[in-house]
Amino acid sequence: MNINIECTNEFDGWNLDFDWVKNTAKSTFEYLLNQNEIKTNCCLANYEYESVSFDFVFCNSGQTHAINLEYRSKDYPADIITFAVFADSPGDERFVLDGDINLGEIIIALDKMIEGAEEKGISKEDELAFFITHGIMHLLGFDHQTQPEYDFVVDWQKKALGSIDINYDKI
Repeated sequence: MNINIECTNEFDGWNLDFDWVKNTAKSTFEYLLNQNEIKTNCCLANYEYESVSFDFVFCNSGQTHAINLEYRSKDYPADIITFAVFADSPGDERFVLDGDINLGEIIIALDKMIEGAEEKGISKEDELAFFITHGIMHLLGFDHQTQPEYDFVVDWQKKALGSIDINYDKI
C-alpha cells in the first residue's frame, strides 16, 4: 500500500523537516493498520484500495481559532483539528478514486503544540509525533467523545509511538 502525504507549513516559528513528518506519519500509520483491532474497526475496513492520501497543514493558533469558529462553531483556538473526510462521510458517500482513498486533513497549531511540549518538558518532535498520531487515529475514524474512547485512542497512540522508539508518558 502506498501512503501519500502532503505537507504545508504556514507557521513562521519552526522550519519543519517534512521528510521527518512524513516518515513519522507513515511509520505510525502502517503500525496501526497492522493491528487487528484497528484494521477491523477503522473506516478502511471492507474497502479495496492501493493507496491512501492525507494532508498536514501546520499553522498558528489564530488560524485554528478561525477554522474552529467557521467550521465547528467553537470560539477557541485548537491545537489540532482533523477533517476526516472519508471516515466522517456516510458509507454510501465514501469513494475510492483510481485505487486511492483520500482520508482528509490534519491541521496542527504549532505554537500551541510547542507550548504543550515545553509545559510537559518533552521535545517538540515527540509532541509533534503525538499530534501526528492523534490526527491519524481521527482520520481512521476513531473519536473520543467518552472517556473509554479517549483511553482507546491515547493507548493506541502510545503503542504506535513506541513502535518508532518514542516513549510518550507525559500527557
